[in-house]
Amino acid sequence: MSTHSITKEQPEPIPDPSPDVSKSYLRSHVDTIRTKLTTKEGWFGDYNYGWLCTPTLPFTVGKNAEKRRRMPPFYPLDSDLPILLALTCGLQHALAMLAGLITPPIIFASALNLDAETSAYMISASLIGCGILSLVQMSRIRLFGNYYLGTGLITVVGTSFATLSTANAIFNAMYADGTCPSTTAADGTVTRGPCPDAYGKVLGTSLICSFLEIFMSFVSPRILKKIFPPMVTGTVILMIGASLVGASGIPNWGGGSNDCSSRPTSGIFELCPTIFAPRPLPWGSPEFIGLGFLSFVSIILTELFGSPFLKNISIIVGLAVGCIVAGAAGYIDNSSIKSAPAITFLWVHTFKIGVYPPAILPMLAVYISLAMEAIGDITASAEVSRVPVNGEEFDSRIQGGVLSDGIGGFFSALFTVTPLSIFAQNNGVIAITRCANRTAGRFCCGFLILFGVLGKISGVFLAIPNPVLGGVTTFLFASVATSGIRVLSYNHFTRRDRFVLAAALSFGFGDLLVPGIFTHLFDGVDAAKTNKGLQGLFDSITIVLSTPFLVAGVVAVILNSILPDEDAKEEGDEEIEIVDVEAHSHDGAEKK
Repeated sequence: MSTHSITKEQPEPIPDPSPDVSKSYLRSHVDTIRTKLTTKEGWFGDYNYGWLCTPTLPFTVGKNAEKRRRMPPFYPLDSDLPILLALTCGLQHALAMLAGLITPPIIFASALNLDAETSAYMISASLIGCGILSLVQMSRIRLFGNYYLGTGLITVVGTSFATLSTANAIFNAMYADGTCPSTTAADGTVTRGPCPDAYGKVLGTSLICSFLEIFMSFVSPRILKKIFPPMVTGTVILMIGASLVGASGIPNWGGGSNDCSSRPTSGIFELCPTIFAPRPLPWGSPEFIGLGFLSFVSIILTELFGSPFLKNISIIVGLAVGCIVAGAAGYIDNSSIKSAPAITFLWVHTFKIGVYPPAILPMLAVYISLAMEAIGDITASAEVSRVPVNGEEFDSRIQGGVLSDGIGGFFSALFTVTPLSIFAQNNGVIAITRCANRTAGRFCCGFLILFGVLGKISGVFLAIPNPVLGGVTTFLFASVATSGIRVLSYNHFTRRDRFVLAAALSFGFGDLLVPGIFTHLFDGVDAAKTNKGLQGLFDSITIVLSTPFLVAGVVAVILNSILPDEDAKEEGDEEIEIVDVEAHSHDGAEKK
């Protein structure tokens, strides 16, 4: 073939399609939004809203029972979700976690005797911070390599009860060493003064300690699971719940967890919550016990007769019923509602950030426990969301979730909120509604931010009488302890497991039942009186030893690391005998 017949022209350059592509992409999104907003399918879909709102009739049989068991369709992470369903499920998520979000700031404010305006702000800041950081946790932002920020699941965050338990011990130490003001009456009764600086020191200490969890997020999840197996995490969660029942739930049920619980014979705390309350009574009065019991029973009745929607928010139902009766009986002080602003936001009120050296070790231990909780909660969220619970994708979700947890601890301190970590309550909402869609999660975040911005809502929460709050939070904290027992049940319970658990609970329950046993451990050390650094170290150790879940967790981690593993259960173990008896009896029945 002649070379002259070959065309030597260069091909035409391909035009940049980006303008057309971007236009079509934008047009498709506009069409999707228009369809969503203008069609019945876009608003309602085919979800069974009647099932969601139908009350439960116990002991139903036959066709009615079969009808009630028909479940709505499952909505995975990124499926198309009807607007009404997204709003409904988002509201359920927000209400399901609401009681857990407002409880810690109320308890912090009560422990530090803060005024109503500051207390209401702390509630609002907690709600807004939870909404913002939950959005980050759900986003799953790729950073570099296989590292992510967030889980990409409906994993909402809230103030950890581990922080609540530890902060109470830190506050006690601050009042004991004179960091916070207190007065002692002639009869020996100690009255604590307001101490907002103590809250600022907890925030500052948690801010610098958050880097530990950030570092832990880059450790392989397999290594973390080996160091913190269910034996350790279950023990920690069990002790967190048990200690909060005794330190906050039951005392508030009796009238208040402040100084009135010691029933002094004089002063403003002679009656609960104070002598200035609308209807003050001595701690443990039958009226208080009855109010708390009414709230507690309301939760049980909601579980028995309520619709799936109400069951998801049974804690809020208990608060609402208790408040209605308490308001009619004159126990509610509405001054907090009047003093609360209509609109508020973060940094409207600030705290003097500082570092309390004795709190550093306990806070580091708190962040370790938050990482342990996060791994378990992310696993549960992945399971109910029907995504893989093992493999590289799952490991990246755990890594992203723990990293977001650590960064959340840093930014929550800047938001004037104590460390925020992943909440487990919302997994129940996903399981019942069968909606794991992140759109519902984003609506949940929007509701939380809205509740926080509307300052009067925080004033309403602050006006909840202590007995009503105590009856509800006792159930809430007991459910935390139950979660710990459930995690412990994952173990096969060899002799080694029983030994580790017994040793850890020896310290945990001992500390819980006799709280002051370790407070005088270093009183005889003369060098600490002149060496502030040494005294700070001793105070840190005392706080760790005086916090049941911390000392139990430390013992469990150490023993789990040094005791050799057992390949199999010993012959004659009680668990094996029980299983064998049941198996043999079942086989015998079949043969008959």
